[in-house]
Amino acid sequence: MSDDFAYDRPRAGYASDPARSRGRRIEEPGSRTRSDFQRDRDRIVHSTAFRRLTHKTQVFVSLEGDHYRTRLTHSLEVAQIARSISRVLGLDEDLAESVALAHDFGHTPFGHEGEDVLDRMMQGFDGFDHNAQSYRIVTRLERRYATFNGLNLAWETLEGLVKHNGPLADREGNGIGRYAGRPLPHAFRTDPGFLALEPWTQPGLEAQVAAIADDIAYDAHDIDDGLRAGLIDVDDLREVPLVGGFLEEIDARYPDLERPRVVHEIGRRVLTRMIEDVIDESRRRIAAAGVETADDVRAHSDMLVGFSPSVSEAEKAVKAFLMARVYRAPSVLAVRERAGRVVSDLFTAFVERPETMPDEWRGDLDPANADQLRRRVCDYIAGMTDRFAFHEHRRLFDATPELR
Repeated sequence: MSDDFAYDRPRAGYASDPARSRGRRIEEPGSRTRSDFQRDRDRIVHSTAFRRLTHKTQVFVSLEGDHYRTRLTHSLEVAQIARSISRVLGLDEDLAESVALAHDFGHTPFGHEGEDVLDRMMQGFDGFDHNAQSYRIVTRLERRYATFNGLNLAWETLEGLVKHNGPLADREGNGIGRYAGRPLPHAFRTDPGFLALEPWTQPGLEAQVAAIADDIAYDAHDIDDGLRAGLIDVDDLREVPLVGGFLEEIDARYPDLERPRVVHEIGRRVLTRMIEDVIDESRRRIAAAGVETADDVRAHSDMLVGFSPSVSEAEKAVKAFLMARVYRAPSVLAVRERAGRVVSDLFTAFVERPETMPDEWRGDLDPANADQLRRRVCDYIAGMTDRFAFHEHRRLFDATPELR
């Protein structure tokens, strides 16, 4: 590795410093061996929500095959990319990793189809939002510790989890950005500590890195999974910006390379090009902005981590290709539709017969309280893995859709 990309740089002044963390909601003694951000990462890895990611859909339903990405493998890939970028930029790698590992906690079984169905079933009851559900999990739903619910994460980790894609609300709690013109999600609006996360400011650089690492991981591994599923062929990639150029390089250098190695060579080149571009562009933006502290980053008008204009356009083209050829492929949509029926059937069944849920989900439930009942059912289903949702449907119904 060149000196320009040296990986052992000291922490930059604009990085988040665990020694200056704004603390946890519930005060705890510090650790003799780990920083607050390292402790957060460890709590995330040991959580129930993290283990459930093993059997949650990324693009292809986890029941379809063992080699497709799941939410867990995706999160691990995002964390690796986030650490790599953070190391070179002089940021806190542990904080970036923590945000990356937890960013998909709120996703439902069966990927975005499950989320769409739950949001539809919760219309009139504050809807469903996977980012807000991640926050709900780490502040309330995880129940492992003797003195608090949730994981009691550090302020910076919570902030990064909530707004890694940018500001969410103004100082009065009115939605902005993706939430403009509509109420904030239930988990944010009903949590008394939410505004303490300053949702009107930019996220710290570590959270910004985790967000773009998510995009990079999606682009690279969804190409790989699409090829593995037979939805696209290597030759289809020749007209895709960025990717097509790499394929020409591989053909020229390795003319007789077998297909599996070609596929891997494409993926590693896409990852390298995007990661190095983000590093170069982010350095340029940080220098131009003149930020010196993490609070300067939060007060800045724009995100400081991103792609250069040329790679940004290429990345959009990659996403458009994947949307048309992979995410909206007829076979994928057919499985999504059947998976959506599983989720909607389960929701209706548990609302009509809450006694069919486990005891721990019914303990203090008032079936006459429609808001409480539907939110409880929503929380229960959102936490399910693909295969558990499938088995629950088989338990409650005579016929269950085939999901392969």
